[in-house]
Amino acid sequence: MMRLKKYIPNALTMGNLLSGCIAVLFAVHDQMEYVAIFVALGIFFDFFDGFFARLFNVQSEVGLQLDSLADMVTSGVVPGIVMYQLLLDATDIPWGASLDAYHFNIAYIGFIITMASAYRLAKFNVDDRQTNSFIGLPTPANTLFIISIPLILIYGEYAFAKAVFTNPYALIAITIVSAYMLNAEIHLFALKFKTWNFAKNKVRYLFLVASVVLIVFLQYVAIPLLIVLYVLLSLVFPDKNIVSAEKE
Repeated sequence: MMRLKKYIPNALTMGNLLSGCIAVLFAVHDQMEYVAIFVALGIFFDFFDGFFARLFNVQSEVGLQLDSLADMVTSGVVPGIVMYQLLLDATDIPWGASLDAYHFNIAYIGFIITMASAYRLAKFNVDDRQTNSFIGLPTPANTLFIISIPLILIYGEYAFAKAVFTNPYALIAITIVSAYMLNAEIHLFALKFKTWNFAKNKVRYLFLVASVVLIVFLQYVAIPLLIVLYVLLSLVFPDKNIVSAEKE
């Protein structure tokens, strides 16, 4: 039984990778509802591969590298393609248009997200400061932000949000900010509960309650707002243990 346990985390990581590959296919064909489903499934697998690795005490260097490679597809390649498609729609540039015809296809800017995600994942694997928290926005959180945009355009009822997310300049700005946040030297709390003590986890509880409220009332529009709230709460309520550890 113990031998079987050690394969469970890597099997879940492979589930993340497979979900990401399928999401890539749907993203290329601009079927964003299915992209969201398979990205969500991939992030689900990504959460539980680490959970079971810790539970069974079978963490390994191979598992760490495999996890980042799977994330590179689900939370790196996919959001880049999604932003590419959003910019294509916003600028009305036909698929496959040559660079000579348009000098530069502005939609390629979306792949800055993919490059920034790759750099973040590479840094994460060699940064021993990110064991209990994150420095920079985690790639799954960034991906949730990006894939929420087409869902808002499809299902949302807020004219202002649609106006912003169909504006090519706004999308380019989101791409640049996204790339910066992925690699910024900003401490962000992890959603891992070591204890259920309210005083030690008040920021996590506050975020979870806000998440439920925003999702109930705003639905898809709540997703980008929650990512922004996550960053703001981390800045307003910094983890004192992280700060003191770095000063020592």
